[in-house]
Amino acid sequence: MKLPGQFFLRNLIAQRTLLYQMVRRDFESRFVGSVAGWMWGLIHPLVQLVSWTFVFQICLKAPVPANEVTQNYTMWLFCGYLPWMLFNETVVRSANCLLEQSNLITKTVFPSEVIPVSMFLSALLSHLMALMMVILASILVLGYVSGMVALLPIYMLLTGLLGIGLGWIISSLQVYLRDTSQAVMVVLTLWFWMTPIFITEASVPPELRFLVHYNPMSYLVRAYRSSLLSYRPPNIEELGLLSLYAMTIFVLGGLFFRHLKRGFADVL
Repeated sequence: MKLPGQFFLRNLIAQRTLLYQMVRRDFESRFVGSVAGWMWGLIHPLVQLVSWTFVFQICLKAPVPANEVTQNYTMWLFCGYLPWMLFNETVVRSANCLLEQSNLITKTVFPSEVIPVSMFLSALLSHLMALMMVILASILVLGYVSGMVALLPIYMLLTGLLGIGLGWIISSLQVYLRDTSQAVMVVLTLWFWMTPIFITEASVPPELRFLVHYNPMSYLVRAYRSSLLSYRPPNIEELGLLSLYAMTIFVLGGLFFRHLKRGFADVL
């Protein structure tokens, strides 16, 4: 019996040209015909960043915790938001991706498991542009860039495993239960505020800290901030836990998708 990881890798290699075309078409379809084009991928997160900085730092006077990697609120906030932006876009856009490609699934022998993967890779392109912007800002504002940024591909991969695994589960459920995407938006909103982007674990009431402690995105937020804003080596224990979370969700998502995939053509 092939494990989901082996099944995924075999299909990814076999369908790499198809996957490339899907990612390219998806990325271009979002920006083609607009004046700013791909720049919208930077404008949206920048507007959010400016809005949050104005509300939390200028209006509410929210300080950066004393033990954080930097005291620059804008850099601290944006570096923490980067992994969430990649994860959130992957999961949200995966929800309806099978319905949007139903003509391929029902009329051809099509490896539908690559569709959520293409959602992640398309989101990754926007993520890389935002990351380059943060690195440039770090050089201009802070006067340095940490060599630990070389570790970020590891965390991008783990974010991808989390997002793809959940994307497989959510997209396959959406085929049968059309309320799934709405429920996902609710869950992601709660998940966002339980992730230490604006908050820290210490600011959460002790009886609720398990929501942050067992949240895999907490480790990704801290890892991004540490890699981009400091010279601290990665926390091996947190990296191990994050890898365990990511691989577990990826494997379970693969098994779940393969089980429900059998009825896609009939339902779609």
